Amino acid sequence: MLEEMKLIQVKKELMEFATLVESMVDKSIVGLKERRADDLKEVIERDEPRANDFETDLDERCVSVIAQHQPAGRSLRTILMVLHINSTLERIGDHAVTVAESAMFLIGQPPVKQLIDIPHMAEVVKTMISDSITSFINDDAVLAKSVCERDDIVDGLRNQILRELITYMTSDPTTIERALQLMKIASNLERVADLATNICEDVIYMVKGKVIKHHKDTV
Repeated sequence: MLEEMKLIQVKKELMEFATLVESMVDKSIVGLKERRADDLKEVIERDEPRANDFETDLDERCVSVIAQHQPAGRSLRTILMVLHINSTLERIGDHAVTVAESAMFLIGQPPVKQLIDIPHMAEVVKTMISDSITSFINDDAVLAKSVCERDDIVDGLRNQILRELITYMTSDPTTIERALQLMKIASNLERVADLATNICEDVIYMVKGKVIKHHKDTV
């Protein structure tokens, strides 16, 4: 019973960590779209240290559960998954900070184009973060599969953004530096989607025993 309570607490902290990094992605994009430097500074100066603390604390809690209770079977697999997701969430936080840093540059410059696809991309990515954690907490392979499928939507948006920005840079060289920063933002959002997908591929393996990397249609 004590071991089960410890696992519940670990999962609760993981969900709180996921909520933090999801908000970091959101504030980075809102700060860019609405030119709010305070939001961007909050991501860089306050949220990043909080994310690092979350990762360290959760790592220590997981190691403590393993040392004190020596879990086996499903309990051990759950703890190992939490350790993996914990590291992944920290990386997502890093990508959100990179987005915020690019946005800090861009809000001080004239816009290259109206921001439509990047906010859309970010909305999809945020749902992927949230649903990847929910799929793990609830052992929901169907939800996990839907997250994997959304990765294709994000890839398509990223490619569309890159094509458009290349056109802008070609026709007006003065946009190059700003366009490159927008490309950097799109690439970081795409990487966040990849990380959420990785979590869900592991969830599907844990729940159904199937490896689906590169075979999303086989679940």
